[in-house]
Amino acid sequence: MIVYEATKQLFVEDVVQDKIEENIDRKFYEKMGYHTSQSERKAWNNSMQYMMKVLIDNNIPGNVGIAIEFKIPNTSKRVDFIITGKDGKLKNTAIIVELKQWTEANIVNGKDGIVQAYTGYALREVAHPSYQAWSYATTIEDYNETVQERQIDLHPCAYLHNYLTVTPPTLLSDNYKYYLEKAPAFIKGDVEKLRDFINKYIKYGDDKETLYMIENGKIRPSKSLQDTLSSMLKGNQEFIMIDDQKLVYETALEMARKSYRDGNKRSLIVKGGPGTGKSVLAINLLVKLTNENMVCSYVTKNAAPRNVYATKLSGDFRKTRINNLFKGSGSFVESIENEFDVLIVDEAHRLNAKSGMFQNLGENQIKEIIKASKFSVFFIDESQRVTLKDIGSIEEIQKYIGQANAESEIMGLESQFRCNGSDGYIAWLDDVLDIRETANSNGFDLDYDIKICDTPNEVRDIIFKKNKINNKARLLAGYCWNWIKEGKNKSDIFDITIPEYNFAMSWNLGNSQTWAIDSESVNEIGCIHTAQGLEFDYVGVIIGNDLRYENGKVITDVTERAKTDQSIKGIYKMFQQDFDKAEKIADEIIKNTYRTLMTRGQKGCYIYCTDKNLSNYLKKRLNQNEGIVYPIAEEEHYSDLMVAEDSEEYRYD
Repeated sequence: MIVYEATKQLFVEDVVQDKIEENIDRKFYEKMGYHTSQSERKAWNNSMQYMMKVLIDNNIPGNVGIAIEFKIPNTSKRVDFIITGKDGKLKNTAIIVELKQWTEANIVNGKDGIVQAYTGYALREVAHPSYQAWSYATTIEDYNETVQERQIDLHPCAYLHNYLTVTPPTLLSDNYKYYLEKAPAFIKGDVEKLRDFINKYIKYGDDKETLYMIENGKIRPSKSLQDTLSSMLKGNQEFIMIDDQKLVYETALEMARKSYRDGNKRSLIVKGGPGTGKSVLAINLLVKLTNENMVCSYVTKNAAPRNVYATKLSGDFRKTRINNLFKGSGSFVESIENEFDVLIVDEAHRLNAKSGMFQNLGENQIKEIIKASKFSVFFIDESQRVTLKDIGSIEEIQKYIGQANAESEIMGLESQFRCNGSDGYIAWLDDVLDIRETANSNGFDLDYDIKICDTPNEVRDIIFKKNKINNKARLLAGYCWNWIKEGKNKSDIFDITIPEYNFAMSWNLGNSQTWAIDSESVNEIGCIHTAQGLEFDYVGVIIGNDLRYENGKVITDVTERAKTDQSIKGIYKMFQQDFDKAEKIADEIIKNTYRTLMTRGQKGCYIYCTDKNLSNYLKKRLNQNEGIVYPIAEEEHYSDLMVAEDSEEYRYD
């Protein structure tokens, strides 16, 4: 969708007559249904003056097409400025321009294509402008059938009209060489250079013909994207399906194909515990349906699984092309009806009502996903709801399926991959944590390496040793230690300390999007939001004081959670309004958190408890130690529940 379009001649007239800001905003309201912010209008007014200076060149024909704010279909991304025409061989061509008003920026080491710049009234890490322009062009090429068939040439670039180069270079540094070569960046004083770039690719005007083709092109995944996905999935043992996964897979394919043909909405709910292969199924469906020319996306609330699976599927290709297939659960606030053929929602229990940084956008993520897709599939484990904002439940999903008059089906996954092929361990764990009574109260018949360790150092040493095998062992912990803001990107600043054992480690770093597979991540401790949706061979879990054993039962204590823990934001206010409800929810969140952490390991789990009574209790339930005496502890109390809400600092989620 193009917000504003014109020829160069009409665009220049609008700028000269000071009408450009007003005209863009009017068109924006007509097409989007709301007015944009004052800051964005100011940016339009400023940047369009600079683009006019660039375009006032007799070598650039007056009838080239101009588009401002082109919303790329199936994304929330908007291209700032497009210039279209024809090259010397009369081939349709488009110049994609990413506009920035930045005056300075800093290099961000350790992250591909990321810079630090002042934007949105704060210093933030954001994509390099050349990366943005290139990724937009790549997305259009991968999904616009007309661009593919007519072989329309797209040439991306960035124009930072307020930015002056510095020594040593930052934005123009060799750190970003790959993207600068794909999409050159022009800065203050580069008007002639940008004109030369345009003139190199556009010789003749097209009276907006190319804009029309881009705007009205059929949205379908390209053959090259399909081939990329197929080659990465082929022979990859991590994504092979067995048993009841195959039944769910074939059912989902059948429902997706029917919706693709007749346009009617359908939804499939797939319930399954940890390790039942929900994510394996989701990735297989993503690849298969994309290869059948359907516009699909894999959706999760957590960024961690998206980043990991995108990296695994990208292989030798730049991950950006694969990234377009992976979206956050809040990406569909502005989506139109049936914009996607298929949306595959993993970790559906993590869905929220509202979206956005401040949880103030949209109505309900479940409703938005069903609306945006012809076919939606929700993979869910209700026992993995771990924050106060998690609304994903089978009942809630069914409610919105009913409102959309969609056909639906519920299926279950039983085969257990994690914990070496048996659900006995998970059933035992549920019983031990008092989540539910099971027949596995006395243990489980399973070749699974589990041990309750007496010190955190022992857990760490085991994981370090196991990780040397194939980089598939990780340390995890309950959210009982604050994230130290100054150390979010430094592993030598220790968030998690247990002084009596001289134990000190850092939470996982904020500058790693692929902590689960990075080679150095074993030196950091992951939290629930980093590990959920992923699996390892071995995990070491540190249980904090929010889970204890007192008076003959496992109890939870939300007051022991870290001040920086956003997963329980609002719980103290809830305690004042409805104590019993709040206590029940807090209990579920804490127990589900540890259940999730302790089921991330396929081959083994090693546990340290800060509460010695809990450690002894777990040992007894494992028959690891006999004859343990449990001292009587004081009754838990909540006298400190009426404290102020937690701070806003939070690295994930």
